[in-house]
Amino acid sequence: MATIKDVARLAGVGVGTASRVISGRGSASPAAVERVQGAVRQLGFRPSSLARALSSRTLGMIGVFVPDFSGPFFGRILQTMDAELREFDRHMVAANGCGHGDRRQQALDGTAFLIQRECDGLMLQSNELLDEDLLALHRLQPRLAVLNRLVPTLEAQCFSADHHVGGQLAAQALLSRGHRQIAVISGPNSAPDNEARLAGFYAELAAHGIARETVPQVEGDFSSESGWRAATQLLERGVPFTGLFGANDVMAIAAISRLQHAGLRVPEQVSVVGYDDSEPASYSNPRLTCVRIPIQDVVSNASRYLLNACYGSTLPVTHIFEPTFVWRDSVAKVP
Repeated sequence: MATIKDVARLAGVGVGTASRVISGRGSASPAAVERVQGAVRQLGFRPSSLARALSSRTLGMIGVFVPDFSGPFFGRILQTMDAELREFDRHMVAANGCGHGDRRQQALDGTAFLIQRECDGLMLQSNELLDEDLLALHRLQPRLAVLNRLVPTLEAQCFSADHHVGGQLAAQALLSRGHRQIAVISGPNSAPDNEARLAGFYAELAAHGIARETVPQVEGDFSSESGWRAATQLLERGVPFTGLFGANDVMAIAAISRLQHAGLRVPEQVSVVGYDDSEPASYSNPRLTCVRIPIQDVVSNASRYLLNACYGSTLPVTHIFEPTFVWRDSVAKVP
């Protein structure tokens, strides 16, 4: 097995220079970097994680908390972060919201688990934690990245798409096809990103003379079950609607199924818009028209922020993530 001395000898540099290039800490000339990287590839050298931890006083691990390991949204977060970290020979430790107490307490317990494991940094995705919870966690672990929300005074460490714009895009899509009788299946009222997308959605409707109080709305929890249940409640109310906005793809797809079960044709009788553009959106029947949130870009940049903060890297990081709209088959002109 090749050692760092073998790499240095083949590259024609000192062991210290080879170590700086491999660890990404400290400076080296471009020519030296190129030679060391070439020697690493030629020898198939892999640094010892234990030796690196002892020399750098880090574990090479970043903790990530998500409420649930299942589902297309959280799955993409975990997969994207894992791929980003592995590219730099770092790894993640994941925790979710299982345990005792309400969801907020479960989130607090999950993040406490990660802190106790002495992770070098933390990435958090939670709608249940309060702003003051996140500020308290930041005091315990300053190397913190927050996904999908903006926390006052922690803006530089928050990575989120503009959900207000996302909501506007959803409303514009239905309005552009002539829909004015519109219903909404929202996410939890406690979720900041849900509130932002609804604010954008209703602002766009108001600009076209449709008051929020005239729009029937049922709250879901971003699950398939809640999407089916909310669609059932909307049908039972008897208020006619030709357009439906589901605050995430999972609920929107379940709502389509419920509408079809009731004998309604989508999109001929009811058009449906989803939100996120998760993988199932491309394979539903009909294929789901939706707002696309670039969650992989969001997670990649949050991961790079933590790599810079924890390990001295100088990777480029952006905080600009614009939603876009994806037209498929679930929206048509008003009947």
